[in-house]
Amino acid sequence: MSSECVWSIGELAEHAGVTVKTVRFYSDSGLLPEGARSAGGHRRYGPEALERLRLIRSLRALDLPVPEVGRVLDGEGALEAAIEGQLLEVGSRLAELRWREAALQLVRDCAPEERAERLRLVGAVTAPPSTASLVRFWRLWLPPRLPAEVLSRFLEQAVPELPDAPTPEQVLAFARLHAMVSAVCAGESCQPVVHRSGTGYRPAVLYDGLGEAFALAAPELTAGRRPREGEALDCFVAAYAGARGARDTAGFRRELSRELASDPRLDRYWQLVAELNGPAAPTPGVAHDWLREALDAQLAGRAAA
Repeated sequence: MSSECVWSIGELAEHAGVTVKTVRFYSDSGLLPEGARSAGGHRRYGPEALERLRLIRSLRALDLPVPEVGRVLDGEGALEAAIEGQLLEVGSRLAELRWREAALQLVRDCAPEERAERLRLVGAVTAPPSTASLVRFWRLWLPPRLPAEVLSRFLEQAVPELPDAPTPEQVLAFARLHAMVSAVCAGESCQPVVHRSGTGYRPAVLYDGLGEAFALAAPELTAGRRPREGEALDCFVAAYAGARGARDTAGFRRELSRELASDPRLDRYWQLVAELNGPAAPTPGVAHDWLREALDAQLAGRAAA
């Protein structure tokens, strides 16, 4: 390297418009190799160091960590991965800020007598929130030994996707939902009667069948039809009968109606999910209630005949 093309650390800093401390930091971090050392041991850099330093500053301006900058400098293919990772992180930060903004608006705009309760509710929820509490709730509520694939399919329907940019009303709905599921009892006492059917009970058959019945009921709900007999109701009853190895008879339907009427209700859960999702497809809870009412209506009609 000729002496005309050699810069001191101060000269490189001046050309790049940065401080000597910045150049020294990137050199000590291994991002900016020295071209040589003077006889007195001072750092010396060639002109190529200026372009590298500018690239380092550009990458750091994108908020890439120093180790990530080093990987990008070592291989061109790492840049795309680094940018994607940074985009994900920025998206997460934005979601956090939007949830915080909506929570602040919720508390600001409520009546003074509501403020303490709303502060307690939103204070128990992280921003952006996690649906882990809802998943735990369903693991307690659903029958034990449910196959993983069946459980996964149900949770996809039952656990709502949270909006990235919520309204204050959606923040309140999720906070209430989180409070509700966090207060649920633990253990076997939480299981509905229809989940405790003894030896031979096949929960996978039940929830596979319920999923099909809910899908059949969805068009009825969307059209605003009243609960009625039909394929959806027959599939609903068959799911319970098949899970127990029983026949779908008039007596079985009467017994099922009594059991469903006596079980704990999750109306509040599904109401809050609807507030979170907005005018979307009917929830499993809404479909289940429609089918249960269709069963009751059918039995009442037969009794009156």
